Amino acid sequence: MRASLLQVAVNEGESVESRRRRVAALVREQAGADLVVLPELWTTGAFAHEDFAREAEPLHGPTLEAMAAAARDAGVWLHAGSVPERAAADGGSATGDGPLYNTSLVLSPAGDLAAVYRKIHRFGFDQGEAVLMSAGDALVTVPLPHTTLGVATCYDLRFPELFRALVDAGAETLVVPAGWPERRRSHWTLLARARAVENQAYVLACGTAGTHAGVPQAGHSIVVDPWGEVLAEAGPGEQVLTVDFDPAEVAKTRDRFPALKDRVLGLDRPHR
Repeated sequence: MRASLLQVAVNEGESVESRRRRVAALVREQAGADLVVLPELWTTGAFAHEDFAREAEPLHGPTLEAMAAAARDAGVWLHAGSVPERAAADGGSATGDGPLYNTSLVLSPAGDLAAVYRKIHRFGFDQGEAVLMSAGDALVTVPLPHTTLGVATCYDLRFPELFRALVDAGAETLVVPAGWPERRRSHWTLLARARAVENQAYVLACGTAGTHAGVPQAGHSIVVDPWGEVLAEAGPGEQVLTVDFDPAEVAKTRDRFPALKDRVLGLDRPHR
């Protein structure tokens, strides 16, 4: 498979609509890739908390429309990063009264919406996203022709139990869009490799470049193989990181070194 991680910047002074057009053009340039991945909250910036409510959109909003068209034109599977979603209030229409979610969209090469993931672990320690956004509660896996994706977002990377549950659900390639800050970049690389090693899975972690609301971003999008080896890593600036990888290596790794079979804790076992 060929994956392209689009490490885009959220530039100050650039409108959301202009950014959608720019990112859609970047997606179209990836024709020939199998999978394209965008970062977390690239329409607003992950730390632009004051913009979340103002720029929130319904699930089938302008970002989904633009990204679906780009995926269809390029003929790629597209993990379209995440957007601030304004969900329907009490089963009605998506209005200003509905809850906000940090919502990831996965689109097929036909431009169809294949999966929706609402971020489970919200960052902020009783500030920012943690209080402004509601938490998702559902695991999401997406079957592709040659691998099954497990979907997570940014702060989720710190919670290994989520990734183990995704592997139990069949995930072989773990995709993590993020808006990770530069001051904790060492954690970003360490955790991406750890999630790959402990789950014997590929990790495709796509971050943002630039500065969001005064917070410098880590960049350094990274692709890690099931042995924890880094196949490719971006620098700090805006960049397209493209890597070829063999999904069959997941099964081979799990067969050669069957650590997952030796699990004891966390399994459904009868109590004595």
